[in-house]
Amino acid sequence: MSDNWGRWGADDERGAANLLTPDVVLAAVSSVRQGRVLPLAQPISGSTSGPGAGRVPHLAGRPLPQHFMSVDGGDYAAGARRLQGEIGLSDDALVLSPHGTTTHIDALAHMWRGDALYNGHPADRVRSYGATRCGIDKLGPLVARGVLLDVAAHRGIPHLPADTLVDAALLAEVAGAAEVEPRAGDVVLVRTGWPQVFRGEPARYQDAQPGLDGSGARWLVERDVVAIGSDNAAVGALDPGCTFHGTLDEDVHLLTLWRAGVTLIEMMGLEELSAAVAEGGRADFLFVAAPLPIEGGTASPLTPLAVL
Repeated sequence: MSDNWGRWGADDERGAANLLTPDVVLAAVSSVRQGRVLPLAQPISGSTSGPGAGRVPHLAGRPLPQHFMSVDGGDYAAGARRLQGEIGLSDDALVLSPHGTTTHIDALAHMWRGDALYNGHPADRVRSYGATRCGIDKLGPLVARGVLLDVAAHRGIPHLPADTLVDAALLAEVAGAAEVEPRAGDVVLVRTGWPQVFRGEPARYQDAQPGLDGSGARWLVERDVVAIGSDNAAVGALDPGCTFHGTLDEDVHLLTLWRAGVTLIEMMGLEELSAAVAEGGRADFLFVAAPLPIEGGTASPLTPLAVL
């Protein structure tokens, strides 16, 4: 697999998102047939004073989202008017680390090898002050044709076993059965069903997970996709101990983010989309997502949308 370094110039920090030309976006809009909009994110749930975050799939050891109000009944309400009972005004705060705890999109600065980021940018530009190269603020919005490759549904099971490696042959098989071929400029979503495990066995969820292997990642990158999303924690498969599967040369994050500039969307909520695709018989749709323009961010929380 060849990489995309230099393909869009030496200064490029957007990677495969450059494929989203006006013509590609217009072609993607033709995938809308019903006008039905489905959210593809898991909820951000939690409070400094409650156990809510524990109900949402997350990886152990990662800081859970903290969503709180400092005064019950409404923060910073309008002074005397609040005292008189005329109006109320609520305000809140949210503190989160997206990696491992929320639906999010990885920036190209999230992973690198040696001393270079994607496209040869120096890795020493990623420090505590943020990523001054390849940060999430450089990506911009994604409006593309979306394709669901529902591996769990293809196999007729609620979720894949933990040791399932979604390889190139399996992706091709699922795409063929769905009568859809990933093409340049697509966002491809791979459903494993793994979040269902968290409801009854959180510890099992936080260990080995099914996902792409290196050949599966290469298969998608070779088709010039813009981004790859999944409902597991890392898009790629996780071995026991919650470690990335394969050698460094087979690592899904390095094959996509680092070599190809293809972004990853992790911890998605794909159950409603899976049901809708099964009902409608069409696995393609319009995909819309806009990361927060966090200057120097290595990721952004995200609410992707599928427009059927």
